Amino acid sequence: MITAKARAVDGPDKPFRAAEIKRRDLDSHDVLIEIKYAGICHSDIHTAHGEWGPVHYPLVPGHEIAGIVTAVGPSVTKYKVGDRAGVGCMVDSCGECENCRNGEEQYCLKGKVDTYAGVDKYGEPTQGGYSTHIVVPEDFVLRIPDSIALDDAAPLLCAGITTYSPLNHWGAGPGKKVAVVGMGGLGHMAVQIAHAMGAEVTVLSQTLKKKDDGLKLGADNYYATNDPETFEKLAGYFDLIINTVSAKIDLNAYLGLLALDGSLVNVGAPAEPLSLNVFNLIGHRRSFAGSMIGGIRETQEMLDFCAKHNIVPKIEVISANQIDEAYERVLASDVKYRFVIDISTM
Repeated sequence: MITAKARAVDGPDKPFRAAEIKRRDLDSHDVLIEIKYAGICHSDIHTAHGEWGPVHYPLVPGHEIAGIVTAVGPSVTKYKVGDRAGVGCMVDSCGECENCRNGEEQYCLKGKVDTYAGVDKYGEPTQGGYSTHIVVPEDFVLRIPDSIALDDAAPLLCAGITTYSPLNHWGAGPGKKVAVVGMGGLGHMAVQIAHAMGAEVTVLSQTLKKKDDGLKLGADNYYATNDPETFEKLAGYFDLIINTVSAKIDLNAYLGLLALDGSLVNVGAPAEPLSLNVFNLIGHRRSFAGSMIGGIRETQEMLDFCAKHNIVPKIEVISANQIDEAYERVLASDVKYRFVIDISTM
């Protein structure tokens, strides 16, 4: 067993504390990664606070992981010691169902194994990247391109792929009008990726506070959703809307912004249910959809795409002792645009 230093939380209202966790000995196809940086995702906060259902505490969150391979199992062929490696939101799947065989492991019919708050094939609870080391099967490890710094790479493993996947699936590109709802950790990645794909990009944010940032990152237009005229001016305009916010929004208002055959895709995951008037779908053959992360193949594609187009998140690096403060700031929308933990401070 490998002992890793970590930061763990013991309950929904508990602060993070220093901890030690055990990582399993390497199986034949396992890779040991020394974690250098771990991003903070809003999903971490929802899970740590018990907002998405029962949680097995103590919990070590973190599924935006970047580091260096320090050991490999005897049958590993894809990685060697010294490789730059990443781990995203899942660390295993059945590998046998139709979805897994098609490279869509995130939709494993038997259930993917989440990087944290899951249960692995050994029956042990999984613990995430707020730690110094992690052991992962080689098929669920990503190769980080040399041109992307490890601290920049970490948020790509969730925020990057969570936005790349629906933009890719729904065909964002030249001639397409894409709106991004929210200018946060996910939204600022969606803007850059959609722009690089060649789409016309519009940010829909509550206020114009981040307009300059949005335009610098590649947005062609930027509108405030607290202005009722926005919804009148943009009615029926967009082919695709990516909703990145984890709070309740007026779906009917946003559906009204879609053109014929347009799609509104949710990647933000609010804790409370959303509702809509089905006539807003029927009227213009619109779609309301959801998207998770991407499969391993698509996630590697995303990393290579970001390297090619010089796309990186805007990050603020913090120490392990600043996690509680970072959570409070995320909830207050006081971050531009992703916190990343320097794991050397463990």
